[in-house]
Amino acid sequence: MAAAVASRLSRLLLGWSRPQLERPMSSAAHSREGSDRMWKILTFFVTLPGVEVSMLNMYLKSQKEHEKPEFIAYPHLHIRTKPFPWGDGNHTLFHNSHVNPLPTGYEDE
Repeated sequence: MAAAVASRLSRLLLGWSRPQLERPMSSAAHSREGSDRMWKILTFFVTLPGVEVSMLNMYLKSQKEHEKPEFIAYPHLHIRTKPFPWGDGNHTLFHNSHVNPLPTGYEDE
């Protein structure tokens, strides 16, 4: 009788200590074909149209003519204690004369 109880107890303990062969939360990823198909559908019907709509939006916005904001010489902007080490010392390294004003205002005004 004691041997039968010990046998059942050891089977019970060994049954609980065995590692699980499958991941419990991955029921959607069990079939590899289904997962591949899902990602292919998401790529072609969600991602690529989203990129195309974004490209169209940027193209249409770039076609509009934008007016420059009015230049106001705020005292806390353009504080320079020494000139830049390139060019005339007044232009930033990646200066764009259409967008970036100098401390005195836009160049083409």
